[in-house]
Amino acid sequence: MREALNYLNTAEMAVSDTEVPFLYFRRLAAQKGVKHGCSTRVGGVSSGVFSSMNLGLERGDPTENVTENYRRLCGAIGIRAEDVVLPNQVHELVVRKAVKADCGKGLFVPRDYAGVDAQITNEPGVALAVFGADCVPVFLFDPETRAIGTAHAGWRGTIGRIAAKTVSAMQKEFGCSPKHIEAYIGVSICGECYTVGGEVAQSFLREFPDAIKRRAGEDDVWQLDLWQVNRTVLEEAGLKKEHIVTGGVCTKCHSDVLFSHRVTGDARGVMAGFLMLTE
Repeated sequence: MREALNYLNTAEMAVSDTEVPFLYFRRLAAQKGVKHGCSTRVGGVSSGVFSSMNLGLERGDPTENVTENYRRLCGAIGIRAEDVVLPNQVHELVVRKAVKADCGKGLFVPRDYAGVDAQITNEPGVALAVFGADCVPVFLFDPETRAIGTAHAGWRGTIGRIAAKTVSAMQKEFGCSPKHIEAYIGVSICGECYTVGGEVAQSFLREFPDAIKRRAGEDDVWQLDLWQVNRTVLEEAGLKKEHIVTGGVCTKCHSDVLFSHRVTGDARGVMAGFLMLTE
């Protein structure tokens, strides 16, 4: 199964050669002082619909399995599971600053926060996590001020411009300049696979008409490119076009090795991406 993941390689993302595989951005991996990785379904101990690398603690998978999955994946990426800070994603627009004292929250100790879909930090050793199973994970890195951020952008977060709000929070908290920030759009559903209708479609037609098109032969089925919308949002926030990287790996296209809500509904596990400063 490990070898079967190689077909996920794109121009911007690659599969690690570690025993427990993960996806990484080629350009971000070349940066010094930062570690990152995105999980697949492969390499864990979970079974059934959670097979095998499920990182969701609240889906019915035994806690000991999920914890072991974190230890395996984090070890492969080169971070400690104890240093991970889990968000509490609810498809809203709250951005929270994470500090060293938050390490382990949501995994080994209870969270003392709720409704957090984006996190930022400038402290080394604080591993920010972001969950997904079709929604868009956005990873932000400022090599000048040494600050990072992660954002969970489903359609609600995307149209609410959560990626831009995360950039703004990095500006406010750490003095980041958008022109220096690099953005990486991670493993998520592509514009050919993601369909919407009704008021959701109408909202995107009003806000981002270039990123949505009617599917041929169907009255109210629209194909929505969340990757393109988030690129637009980030450019509007001041990021340089050349600093925005789209990984190009679709969860629905590759649901045999990636979790996809559109394919299996709630009968699934959860993937996660991690981003951490090391110095």
